[in-house]
Amino acid sequence: MDLGLRGKKAIVTGATKGIGRAIVEMLAQEGVDVGLCSRTEDEVESAVRALKQRGVNAVGEAVNVRDGEAYKAWLERTAQALGGCDIFVPNVSAGGGFDSEKNWSRNFEVDVMHTVRGCETLMPHLEKSGNGSVVIISSTNALETFGVPQAFNAMKAALITYAKQLAQHVGKKGIRINSVSPGPVYFEGGAWELIKGTMPKIFDYAMRQIPCGRMGTPEEVARIVLFVASPAGSLITGSNIVADNGFTKRVQF
Repeated sequence: MDLGLRGKKAIVTGATKGIGRAIVEMLAQEGVDVGLCSRTEDEVESAVRALKQRGVNAVGEAVNVRDGEAYKAWLERTAQALGGCDIFVPNVSAGGGFDSEKNWSRNFEVDVMHTVRGCETLMPHLEKSGNGSVVIISSTNALETFGVPQAFNAMKAALITYAKQLAQHVGKKGIRINSVSPGPVYFEGGAWELIKGTMPKIFDYAMRQIPCGRMGTPEEVARIVLFVASPAGSLITGSNIVADNGFTKRVQF
């Protein structure tokens, strides 16, 4: 299937590792010019070099998305450098944690506000695209109780609601908004590798909840994101796509 992505321009945050890195790699394979950021300059430079080897235009900077003004300025610079923005994937997350109130402010600023600021800043570019698409990365932690009460779960739930409402608001402008909620995803240096080594009981419990007996990979999530973002997914807007290999047990109508 031709996804119709060649020649598009995409901006992805948190794109040097894990799911974000898999997304930009697959976008480049499809002929998409890519702008990316992360917190570490060396990792950004390495990712940009690798993407350029695929024959696409790739630009990136080290950005702290909690610095709203610096982050919005980077988004504008990146859209200008790419010649527009057709696809936006806000992927950065502060991750889990429940040890202090600081987690709530950090997850609010990183997970929620970086997504909101990104959508608002890039909206004129997405509208000019004529076929703009935003895919917000949420989590199955937003859908069912898992672990302990923590900011990560609540903020990822907020993003699903935000995506649905924003889709209704900007649909008339030809912009689609969706979210993708991965279940446990295992990769080197990722959260579940850390949990396996430090909290094996939690890891084993999670594995028992997956009927197929394995966690997902960043590449599997990336393929879903690309389809939803692409013209091939043109009928999908205001939806939350659950990609969890059967991890969650709710019935979704």
